[in-house]
Amino acid sequence: MKALFATALVALAGATQAHVTLETPETETGKPYKAVLRVGHGCDGSATRQIIVTLPNGLRGAKPMPKPGWTLTTTRAPLAKPYDSHGKTIADELAEVSWTANAEADFLQDAWYDEFTVRATVVADPGDLWFKVRQVCVKGEWNWADVPTPGQTPKAPAVRLKVVSARSAETHAH
Repeated sequence: MKALFATALVALAGATQAHVTLETPETETGKPYKAVLRVGHGCDGSATRQIIVTLPNGLRGAKPMPKPGWTLTTTRAPLAKPYDSHGKTIADELAEVSWTANAEADFLQDAWYDEFTVRATVVADPGDLWFKVRQVCVKGEWNWADVPTPGQTPKAPAVRLKVVSARSAETHAH
């Protein structure tokens, strides 16, 4: 029994370290949010040369943060329902962000850690939003895109952002 428990703990520890995470995994609906995606390893010892993030629906006005030594590219997608922002109709939103290392010296080595950041306003109803992250390495890649279902532990889980109802100002009073 102890051996089984120890084996389960080791497997769980490996699983919890084996994915991209958010620095702040919860936010309120209707509020600005800074998604800091933390990458803590490469692909089975190989350095990371590209990070591609597919943004979930439920974000507005997303803007990525550039990184020195990395080329930033973005892809926009049309919205099912355009909205008005400061008198301007917004018909598309940022859908994907890619950071690509400019040279081998800029690669994120397997033994190193780094962060990739996107800022947006969360307009989704309370629930879970999933960032899908593709990590391309010199040798191999991880596609952190599996959205878990009840009773399932995916090998490459997408990055979960829990959206909660906006708290009133009274709950923040000191």
